[in-house]
Amino acid sequence: MAKKKILLVDDEAQLVEMLKMRLEVNGYEVAAAHDGTEALKKVIDESPDLIILDIMLPKLDGFRVCRMLKADERYRTIPVLLLTALASEADREAGRKAMADGFIAKPFSAEELIERVASLLSRPARPSTGGGQ
Repeated sequence: MAKKKILLVDDEAQLVEMLKMRLEVNGYEVAAAHDGTEALKKVIDESPDLIILDIMLPKLDGFRVCRMLKADERYRTIPVLLLTALASEADREAGRKAMADGFIAKPFSAEELIERVASLLSRPARPSTGGGQ
């Protein structure tokens, strides 16, 4: 069985490297992007099974990237897990409105992240007209 591919999008290079290693050790293939524009290009190039997306990104913020992906018929069924330091209820509501599939606040445990990734990847794809979280 082919490895599931995860696109990890964060502008913090050290965090990306740490998470990439952790995800790869758990059997995932990982591609990385460091800003919102690069993330959209990588989705097209890499066809990920799941996207872990920071909100505060250069060029395009994570909410906008998520909304753009969920509005596109080709990519809307890819689960998007927001991973961010923005943890207020307003931020969570903005994530739901952007149609994100999950939300993890920084700081977080690597175990929690791996569990959420596995859970999202084991779910059946949402219908193409899917709603929020």
